[in-house]
Amino acid sequence: MIDMHFYEPAAGHRLPHDPFKAIVAPRPIGWISTVDGAGRPNLAPYSFFNAIADTPPMIAFCSSGRKDSLANCEATGEFTWNLATRHLAEAMNRSSAALPHGVSEYEVAGLVMAPSRLVATPRVDGSPAALECKVVDIHRLRDIGGTATDNWLVIGQVIGVHIDPACLDADGLYDTAKAGPILRAGYRGAYAELKPDAMFEMIRPR
Repeated sequence: MIDMHFYEPAAGHRLPHDPFKAIVAPRPIGWISTVDGAGRPNLAPYSFFNAIADTPPMIAFCSSGRKDSLANCEATGEFTWNLATRHLAEAMNRSSAALPHGVSEYEVAGLVMAPSRLVATPRVDGSPAALECKVVDIHRLRDIGGTATDNWLVIGQVIGVHIDPACLDADGLYDTAKAGPILRAGYRGAYAELKPDAMFEMIRPR
C-alpha cells in the first residue's frame, strides 16, 4: 500500500501550492458571455464549469465572488457558453483580465461578437460550438457548517446549440477532438488541448 500524502484542507496542504485544482483536472472552460441590464456585453472564462444534466440539457459555472457574469445573469436571466479552443486560447486568456465595468472584453481580446438566436447574449465568432442558456437557478454555496461562502453556482438550461459543420463527421456525429477544445489542467497557467491521439473508446457494460 502506498504511503499517501494526506491533508485536511482546513489545516493546510503542506505543499508549495494548493493541489486541489491540479487533482480535479482537466476541466472544461466555462467561457461565459453575458450582457448587463443596459445591453453591454461581458465575456469571462470560468475554471469551475461543466455539464450537469442531459434531459433537459443543463450546464453550470461557479463564480468566486460577485463578478459581472453573475450580476448579469441575475439581471437578465441569460448567458451563452462558448467553446474555448487552441486557436482562441490567447484571446480567451485576455478576456480574463479584470476590466472596469462596461469595458468590452471582446474588444480587449480582439474578438468579434456573433449574434445568438434565442438569447440577447452574443457568441464568440470563430468558436466551433456555443450553447445559449436561460438561467434556472443561482445558489450561494455553503460549507459543511452552513456558513455562506463567496461562491455562487449559476445553473442554465440549454435552449439553443450552435455547431460548426466542420466539426461533424460523415455520419453527422460531433467530433470532439476535431473541435480542439482546451481544458484547465492544473495550476495557474496549466492547460491541455484535446487531440485525436488522446481519445479512446470504452463502452459501458449493460
